[in-house]
Amino acid sequence: MNIFLFAPSLRRGSYNKKVIRIAAQFVESLQNHQVELCEFNEFPMPMYDGDLEVSQGIPEGVLKLAKKIETADAVIISSPEYNGSIPGTLKNAIDWLSRLDPVPLARKQICLLGASPGNLGGVRGNIHARVPFHILGAFVYPDYFGVARAHEAFDENDKFKDPKQLERLSALLTDFLQFASRKETPFDRLNEFFDEQKDQTHL
Repeated sequence: MNIFLFAPSLRRGSYNKKVIRIAAQFVESLQNHQVELCEFNEFPMPMYDGDLEVSQGIPEGVLKLAKKIETADAVIISSPEYNGSIPGTLKNAIDWLSRLDPVPLARKQICLLGASPGNLGGVRGNIHARVPFHILGAFVYPDYFGVARAHEAFDENDKFKDPKQLERLSALLTDFLQFASRKETPFDRLNEFFDEQKDQTHL
């Protein structure tokens, strides 16, 4: 499987960049997975503006990000939480991506991670981020990994101080990749279930 990973953060010392690098190293250690880890700074884009889209088209940074997503079998994102919600960087990228036809996020398997200096580990931002992904037809993995008090969570080598953090992250990523590797989607299986129920009612 081709796995694309990024953290929608621009700050050089971002906690979420540390998390996504740890995640990429773990996925690289597994067999049959090709990892592409990118810095979000590689995809520069202005704030979404309909007039700009009409006059200049889709920005190059958006098209580059879209290509990475399209060619990936699954996407892993470690996102910061700003004021209890989705960061502007990620929301803006989603808004631009939604203007493409077809939308590259549609039917894409996505796993959300996060880190925050607060006590909740970015869970509120994670909840809010799920909404636009679902609206655009992405399959967001239900489980979540968050690092609380992120300013105290890493050592001088940007590794987790607490080995249990790596155990939790590794377990979640293993389950996600196994889930994402299935050919059927959650909705395909749900449709089969409804068809089975219909057949039984006609017996």
